[in-house]
Amino acid sequence: MSAPKLTLKSGREKSLLRRHPWIFSGAVERLEGDPQPGDTVEVYAADGRWLARAAYSPRSQIRARVWTFAEDELVTPEFLRSRFARALAARQSSVFSLQSSANHQLSAARLVNAESDFLPGLIVDRYADWLVCQFLSTGAEKWKREVVAVLDELVPNAGIYERSDVDVRAKEGLPPVTGVLSGAPPPELVEIEEHGCRFLVDVQRGHKTGFYLDQRDNRALLAGYASGREVLNAFAYTGGFGVLALKGGAAHVINLDSSTAALELAQRNFELSGFDGRRATHHIGDAFAVLRQYRDAGRQFDLIVLDPPKFAESQSQVERAARGYKDINLLAFKLLRPGGLLFTFSCSGVIDSALFQKIVADAAVDAGREAQILRRLAQSADHPVALSFPEGEYLKGLVCLVE
Repeated sequence: MSAPKLTLKSGREKSLLRRHPWIFSGAVERLEGDPQPGDTVEVYAADGRWLARAAYSPRSQIRARVWTFAEDELVTPEFLRSRFARALAARQSSVFSLQSSANHQLSAARLVNAESDFLPGLIVDRYADWLVCQFLSTGAEKWKREVVAVLDELVPNAGIYERSDVDVRAKEGLPPVTGVLSGAPPPELVEIEEHGCRFLVDVQRGHKTGFYLDQRDNRALLAGYASGREVLNAFAYTGGFGVLALKGGAAHVINLDSSTAALELAQRNFELSGFDGRRATHHIGDAFAVLRQYRDAGRQFDLIVLDPPKFAESQSQVERAARGYKDINLLAFKLLRPGGLLFTFSCSGVIDSALFQKIVADAAVDAGREAQILRRLAQSADHPVALSFPEGEYLKGLVCLVE
């Protein structure tokens, strides 16, 4: 029985020839065969040229995600194994070891970064001895059993836990799913170490897979700027930037977040790393409202971190998101003392670096402040970006010196 065949409209093969892995529904001319969600389809150009093998997703605007552009490469468990081995090898050459969590200098990292590791729709993070997976597409879902088997083979672990409880699965026609996939369930809180600091991570219920691993390098950078400064860590979650600020010698840190549970865990993280609790304050509230309260009260800070959640999921939300980013940055500029530093971020993939810089620049003008960009920031090295998949560069940040 021949494999299902997906043929593109004339001229719509150009992105695939540049090895971009997404095929949108509007590019499809016809489908032959009866592929089920996640099945592999053979992709052809309108002139009959073979282009790729891809995972079919009938409910998504991304109608297929490419597994391979090599005609002699079949999508099999061995194919998955080779892709995992490639991703792990790339990380072995970095600053962390994946083989054991006995040496806790760095015991948490992303092992597979979806399309940017040529495994579309699949996220795998490691927290000490546990692996946490997200299956975000029908293709990844189709191969779940094989993925778990390969992970158990290649990565020593105490257990594999699924956190496929994200909104993007609905676009693929998939329900949210969480639970143990292999081995033992993770404890209520998993302890990890990063840059000599210790953190408790809720991998079962926390944001993303439990921790913002993509900010690791930026947290370390902030520590180098923090000495003697009064720091406001807005959208603090469980206090990652705040802990590293104290490690860097900050005089005092305010963690600001709307979640009581997150700030309670932040307090435990400060204590776990051995810092004097009197050097940190935890403020529960909406960041926009609280920063306005600080402004009205004449509060000032030496260093402010803005690491908000994603403000835009699609192009239709960009304008609204831009207003949100401008508002929060304008407030931060007004709260900084002369010579202060602003670490500001956007994790909205549809807000590109140029637009984000313009938003921050406009906020500085409206605040009446002069500012310079000292650094441009991105996600940590274990979140690589495939050159053929610029959408993978979702996190962007600026370090600004404010006069």
